[in-house]
Order: sequence, then C-alpha cells, then structure tokens
Amino acid sequence: MTASPLSAAVSASPSPVGGPELDVLVVGGGVNGTGIARDLAGRGWRVALCEQDDLASHTSSASTKLVHGGLRYLEHLEFGLVRRALQEREVLMRSAPHIIRPLRFVMPHDASLRPAWLVRAGLFLYDHLAARAVLPGSRAVDLQAHSAGATLQPRFRRGFVYSDGWVDDARLVALNAVDAGVRGAQVFTRTRVTQAVRGEHGWDVAVQPAAGARRILRARALVNAAGPWAATFLRDSVRAGGAEAPAPRSLRLVKGSHIVVGRCFEHDHAYLLQTTDKRIVFAIPYEGAFTLIGTTDVEHPGEARSPCIDAAETAYLCEQASRYFRTPVRETDVVWSFSGVRPLLEDESADPSAVTRDYLLDLDTAGAPLLSVWGGKLTTARKLSEEAASRLGRALGDGRAAWTARAALPGGDFSGWIGRPQRPDLDFERMVAAVQRRYGWLAPSAARRLARAYGSRVDRVLHVSQRAMGAEVAPGLWEAELQYLCREEWASTADDVLWRRSKLGLHYTAAERERVASWLAAHAAGWREAA
Repeated sequence: MTASPLSAAVSASPSPVGGPELDVLVVGGGVNGTGIARDLAGRGWRVALCEQDDLASHTSSASTKLVHGGLRYLEHLEFGLVRRALQEREVLMRSAPHIIRPLRFVMPHDASLRPAWLVRAGLFLYDHLAARAVLPGSRAVDLQAHSAGATLQPRFRRGFVYSDGWVDDARLVALNAVDAGVRGAQVFTRTRVTQAVRGEHGWDVAVQPAAGARRILRARALVNAAGPWAATFLRDSVRAGGAEAPAPRSLRLVKGSHIVVGRCFEHDHAYLLQTTDKRIVFAIPYEGAFTLIGTTDVEHPGEARSPCIDAAETAYLCEQASRYFRTPVRETDVVWSFSGVRPLLEDESADPSAVTRDYLLDLDTAGAPLLSVWGGKLTTARKLSEEAASRLGRALGDGRAAWTARAALPGGDFSGWIGRPQRPDLDFERMVAAVQRRYGWLAPSAARRLARAYGSRVDRVLHVSQRAMGAEVAPGLWEAELQYLCREEWASTADDVLWRRSKLGLHYTAAERERVASWLAAHAAGWREAA
C-alpha cells in the first residue's frame, strides 16, 4: 500500500495489529458492528473492530430488551420489516437460549383506542407472516379469569395474548464480540478512530486508545457502524483521498427512555399497553424483583453520547402504566432509568414513533470499499450483519458463504451439558439443573444467574469449590467472575460489569457497588493485559 500523509505523520507509532494488513476494519462496538465483525471473522477475513467506549455502552444496551417482530409496525404497513424480524426471532432463540427466551405478552383491550377486530387481524398476521416452531400463537383471553387480569383495573375484562422474545441486549453484543475474537478478529475497546484516509486500494486509519499512543491500522475495507455517530463519523473523520467523498445519509435521532420500578405483578407474562397517543408501552418482568416500563419516542436534537430521561418522559411512562394497573405507578417508585438514542432513517414522518426501524447498507466502492450502516433494530442485527459481510466479501473479490443462521453464540450450545437440544426454553432449565449438580456449593439463584449470563461457558467462570473462586467482592460476585470479565469480555470499570455485562447494580447497595469499582480499579488492567 502506498504511504499516505496520515501514514507519514504517525509512522513512528507501532501498529497494534501484527503481521499483514487487515481485510476489514469495523468502527463501532454496538450490535451491528460486533455482528459484522463476527460474521466476517467466521468467513476467514482478517478483521479488527474499534469502539470508542465500552461494548454496547450506548444504544445497544438501552433497548426494551425484546426480540420481536414489531407488532405496532403493522399499522405503518411495514410488512417486509415485520416478516424479516419474525423470521429472526427463533433463529436467535436457538443460537443463544441462555440470553434469549420466549415471553408471552398480554394486551388488555381498550375499545376506545383500537377495535377488537383490528387487534385480531393484526395478531393473525403476526402469527402467520413467518413460520413458528417454538413460540405459541395468539389467543383471546378473559382477564377476569386469567392470572394477568388481577394486576389490571376491573374495567379491562378482555384481552389478547401473543408471543415474542426477551433478550439481554448488552450481553448479545458482548457475545458477538467474544465470538469474533475466538474466530480471529481483534477487538479494541476504548479506542477512538480519529481519522480514516482512503486510497485506491485500502485505508489508513488513525486510532487513539484511551491509554497509549495514536497508531495506524491499515485495512482493505472500512465499515462505518457508528450508530448515532455514523453521519458525524463520515463528515468529520473520513478523508476520501483522490476519490469522491462519501455522502452521509440523513438520520433522525430519537430518544427512547425506560424506567425500572419494583415488581408490579407476580406472574411471568409481560404487558403491551396501548396508549392514548396511539403508541404502545411495555411492562416487562425484569431481574426477578423489578418491572421494566418503556419506551418513549422523543426527538433528540442534542449530543447522542449521554442521553438522560427527563421529568416529562418519566411522568408519561408512569401515567400510561397507571391507566391499566390497579396500583398506580408513581415517579417515586422509579429505582433506575436509562435512555438511548436510536439512529433511524429519515422518512419525513411527523411522528417519531412512526419512523421506520428498517436498515440500509450503503456500499461505496469509489476507491477502497466503505460500507456504512444506517438504521436497524436489535432483532434484525444478525441478518444485517450477514448481508453486510456478503456485500463486503464480493467487493473484496470473494463472497464466501454465510454461516451464522445455524451457529450458536458463545455459551449457546448446551449439548455438552444436557445432550441433544429439544426446545430452547426447556433446554435452559436443564442447563440450570446441570450447573447446580456440577457446582453444588452454588445457591440456586446464583446458578440461574450464571447460567443465564454464560450458558455453557459457565465452566470458564466457576471452579469446583467456592474457595477457588477467590474473595466474594459483593454478594454472589466472586473474584473469578470479575477476572473472567476482564480477561475475556473486555470489562474495565464498574459500569461495564454492573450495568452491561450484568444488571447486578440493581441489586447492590451503593457500598457494594463501590467495592466492585475498587476491585476493578486495582486489578482490571492487569487481567486485561494478561489476556
């Protein structure tokens, strides 16, 4: 590759990538970036991924935690998007039955918002737009007799039940990155891409680690999977060299916020609540002791980096939940909240909730290939990644076969623990029982949490005796697990561990969270360096 001005400026800085040049450099460590890196690495391409913060530290950890077709998108006639998402639900459940599970939803019927025939028609389409092997279909229910009716106000006498899935979104991203690494990709977190200069045959990319000198990575192709920053990255950091500069798409940044309150109901169903502004709000069982309520759709004109819920959003979510539940949800009940900025493709819709959740892949080959990812949703990220990897492969002269549709994510193959798989949700229960048998010293709640987080990789975290786990830094969190997260999942800080790799932060006191932070401050760098 011919030297560029960027190469000359930092030629004294060694590259963190040994050996020959990369085939693809991926910018962005969210669900799309890690998924693309995983898919490419599994096809044998030489891949590196750079994320300016922690994995899933923004939009991809701030979702409603659902693997779903998007029932409400049928009203916007997005049948193609819904069908693709429905096809992906069971693909994802089979690939990661530890972090993805079936979930039944109750929709109380409010005749003032949508007539029953319209709801029935929508659910019929939802049941039949794609084949189902795991999830049961929808049905009407008498809320006076159904267990979910006891939580609701007496005026809701009838409703509908349908199926979708729940996912630990941040762990989905982490497992994509782990699999990418296992398959040969190099993953650099807390490493910002400051400039990418395009040549005829490749890219010279300057990267700045949070700790360390600026370096150059060289790649044949570049992927812009920067999410809410995709347009900004193209505008501020990409230099076209002698080729025509790529034009960014118009993105619409929409903030979605969620609140977490104490458990509102005892059963295991979730609720889909129709709102007075023709939207929907979910109320979902969360972390055993809590209920997750969301989401809002608010235009977000400001900085995408640190969105926060505002008082109006909190009041809105409490008001909508209180329209349905016998016990009102009040602002004082909120124990945690989170917000994310969704980078949606601009479609000129006046209503933020009606903006399409579909995605677009822009492949620019006016010089070295540049693939930019616009829009998308959690459920279709695997399919997006597959399409992106195929298009990049063709641009690099070798399409190579897709493979992820039948592959398990790390920890998702339970066969070594339970034998032949049967049904994902039942297989997980067998997996929990197997963990309890092997590690008899574990409390049942800890065995379930660890099986849920790590699946069949749990034996990389646990030891036969509790003594071998090291100190118990916080309740149920031993040094061995923290060492694993630093060594194999790029964790560095308390937020990485307590709010992304797990949700233990919800269960711990401030003092317990501080103990975790102190341990990581003292030990994380050493374990990451050793890895």
